[in-house]
Amino acid sequence: MAAKKSLIQITLSLLLLALLLYLGWPLLNWLFFKAQFTGADRSACTGEGACWVFVRARFDQFIFGFYEISERWRPGVVTLLWIFGFIPLRWTACPGRKWLVPFMLIFLPLSSWFILRGGFWGLPLVETSRWGGLMLTLLISSIGISLSLPFGIVLALGRRSSLPLLRWLTITFIELWRGVPLITVLFMASVMLPLFLPPGVEFDKLLRCLVGVVCFTSAYMAEVVRAGLQAVPKGQHEASAALGLGYWQSMGLVVLPQALRMVIPGIVNTFISLFKDTSLVLIIGMFDLLGMVQAASTDPEWTGFAMEGYVFAGFIFWIFCFTMSRTSLRLEKRLEQAR
Repeated sequence: MAAKKSLIQITLSLLLLALLLYLGWPLLNWLFFKAQFTGADRSACTGEGACWVFVRARFDQFIFGFYEISERWRPGVVTLLWIFGFIPLRWTACPGRKWLVPFMLIFLPLSSWFILRGGFWGLPLVETSRWGGLMLTLLISSIGISLSLPFGIVLALGRRSSLPLLRWLTITFIELWRGVPLITVLFMASVMLPLFLPPGVEFDKLLRCLVGVVCFTSAYMAEVVRAGLQAVPKGQHEASAALGLGYWQSMGLVVLPQALRMVIPGIVNTFISLFKDTSLVLIIGMFDLLGMVQAASTDPEWTGFAMEGYVFAGFIFWIFCFTMSRTSLRLEKRLEQAR
């Protein structure tokens, strides 16, 4: 019986391998073996494989958009700030971890905005209309991720509050934002919101976009956190009350840590969805990574090579989403070992 089962498994494995080779070999030929990697313009592309010359020629725009060339060191500084900001999340023995929350929620978003925009301390002003590419994708997703989690936690606690007014206000907020597509939120923030502002008052388009993204994602995050709060056994609440802990002490020290640990996959899934949904900002005239690829593919000089740009953009999105997924798995294992 075991020998028969092993034979079936070997046969199925060989058939699957043959299918992968049959379907994958033409793709590999197009991506690598017959692709053109060097050259200065489209004349270097033979047409038999992918023309990666297009990606090389427009690489700077794919990363920075129309950001001033002489000021592109500023996105590099912002990137380093975010990298150093996330290091304590991986290093549990890092000193000063208690300052991590205000650093991530206040200092990083504000410093990123002022450094990229400039207009003070001798930094030339770079209008947000010139921001784009992967830089804009990372900025929107990073700020959205940093702010949506704490706001989502507050909304989840408000929805479970014993105060009727607070509970109904949070329920209304959550259901309102969850019931509207993100593309509608972005359109309303860009087109409709200025109509309700007093005459002469201007609100930056990117800021309006960030407000819409944070509110939208916070509503979804609130439901993820609420599911975790409901999964915590009632005995944990009773035990914390027996120890004399107040509501906020009980939530902060006993209930909320357990709830967040149980819903890590849901939280990361929301983060991944937010990262991919940043491509919707094209509807309000902002060119993220995917928007820059679409804009570059309409250039008459590179007509017909849009597929290479989309493959490049898809690969970049996959790298970041896969990294977030693997990071969440490592975090789950580490928390499971610490129990």
